[in-house]
Amino acid sequence: MDYMDRSGKLYKENTGQDKLLRWMYTSGTGRRLLSLLVQPLVSEIGGLFLKTHLSALLVPGFVKRNGIRLEEYEKQRFSSYNDFFTRRIRPEKRPVCMEEGVLVSPCDGRVTVCRIAEDSSFYIKGMEYSLKGLLRDDKAVEHFQGGTALILRLCVDNYHHYCYPASGEKSKNRRIPGLYHTVNPAAVEQTKVYHENTREYCFLRTERLGILCMMEVGALMVGKISNRHPEKRHVLKGEEKGCFEFGGSTIVLLLQKGKVRMDQDLVKHSAEGYETMVKMGERIGEADG
Repeated sequence: MDYMDRSGKLYKENTGQDKLLRWMYTSGTGRRLLSLLVQPLVSEIGGLFLKTHLSALLVPGFVKRNGIRLEEYEKQRFSSYNDFFTRRIRPEKRPVCMEEGVLVSPCDGRVTVCRIAEDSSFYIKGMEYSLKGLLRDDKAVEHFQGGTALILRLCVDNYHHYCYPASGEKSKNRRIPGLYHTVNPAAVEQTKVYHENTREYCFLRTERLGILCMMEVGALMVGKISNRHPEKRHVLKGEEKGCFEFGGSTIVLLLQKGKVRMDQDLVKHSAEGYETMVKMGERIGEADG
């Protein structure tokens, strides 16, 4: 999947994993295998192994292959692979833009900006989605018709903690159980991943950015969603909301019509078919008016 950074530099990527996943989602044999792998039980079994001391042996190889700089994190020794995967970064490495009226990225990842039509439909990689299928809540759909959907895709080498993108009054969390498809573009182009996968979301009522919906989506193998605040409460921009355990995952942000003006580089890159690399806490938009 090709993507860009905030300066417009293009990166081309077509890994062995991408090729394998494309085969699994487009061939008959691959789809039969996939029907087993996306089941929650498989993810649970994988998660149990990745919490063992034995799984820590996988860490050095992963660090080397992905060029991860462990000195940027609070600790460098890990009791299991999942302990490594949920490592915390030093706060100064992810400063939060605290300007009034600015929306920040809730996570590290690759973002796509999608326009939501008045009939509540929108497209991700050519696949049509609906707010109703995503939220399973007819009343909530009305808030975001004609608005904007942000798809923030986390790869396995990204930092997997995430924060609130704005300050405001948070609702209770709602969980929708489902499958664990990968969020790799190879899958998103073939399957309505965000309608089918396990996900959890809440609403955030803000002073200047309107009502936001923040949704965490689990993914292939584990992608466990660990949120810190299931209850209603006041939250602050940049405050940690939770983390994903092992697996590539996604955060979806839904924004109301006319409330947020997205940064133009993100809009431009998305219109050209590219994701854009962003980091947790950096500016991605501002109040519209």
